[in-house]
Amino acid sequence: MVEVVLRAVRVDVGSSTPLLLLEEVNGDRVLPIFIGAPEATAIAYALQNVETPRPMSHDLLGAVIESLGAQLFAVEITDLVDNTFYALLRLVRDDVEISVSARPSDAVALALRVGAPMLVRDDLMSDETRLVLLDEDDDAEPAEDEDELLAELRDFLDTVKPEDFDQ
Repeated sequence: MVEVVLRAVRVDVGSSTPLLLLEEVNGDRVLPIFIGAPEATAIAYALQNVETPRPMSHDLLGAVIESLGAQLFAVEITDLVDNTFYALLRLVRDDVEISVSARPSDAVALALRVGAPMLVRDDLMSDETRLVLLDEDDDAEPAEDEDELLAELRDFLDTVKPEDFDQ
C-alpha cells in the first residue's frame, strides 16, 4: 500500500465533474478520482473546518464509529472495476479488525475528519496515476485559494443538470 494525501479537489474542465487528486507521500505520482458534487463539497468543508448547524453524513459516521468503541485506523483505495474505484474503511474494535466497503470520496471525507491515513493499493498507484501539473501552492491544506475552490464548487452545483451525468 502507498500512503497518499489529498493534494487538491478540482472541477475537471472537460466534464465539469469534481476530481480528487491523491498524491503519494514521498513521491510524485498523483491518482485522480472523479467524485460527486455533494462529496466534493463535504471534503471542501472538512478541509476548511467548516462548522455546520447539524452533523453532515461523514461527521455522523465518525461519531457512530466512536460511539461503538471503534476507531478508523486507515482508509484504503483497493480496486478499480469498470472505471469505478472502490475503497475500504479499516476499523478496529476490541483488537478486532473490521473492513467496510465504501466509495473513495466518502472514505476520504471521513479520513479527513478523523485524521486517519489514506492508502492506495500499489498496483493501482502504478497503473492509474496520471501526470497532473499542479502549482507549488496548489495544496489541499486550508489556504487562501480554498474560497476559490468553494466558489467553483458552488458554481458547479448551481449549473449542473441531471443530463450532464448521462455517459
